[in-house]
Amino acid sequence: MHEMPDPEPPRPPLSRSQRARATAATRALASSRIADLDALDAAAAILMIESLRGALDDTLQLLRECHEQA
Repeated sequence: MHEMPDPEPPRPPLSRSQRARATAATRALASSRIADLDALDAAAAILMIESLRGALDDTLQLLRECHEQA
């Protein structure tokens, strides 16, 4: 018989600012997905990349914060 793994303990809910940060990262990703990359000039492409880099960095920081809270 297979034993069920122990369920993870519940994590504390995200704070209002953490939810806002997650939402901002989600929106940055969504806007990059709908962009017509062929139509972007170099400056617009750089801005999109920088936006995604910032969103990724903030998301990783948010994950670290959540891990520390648990």
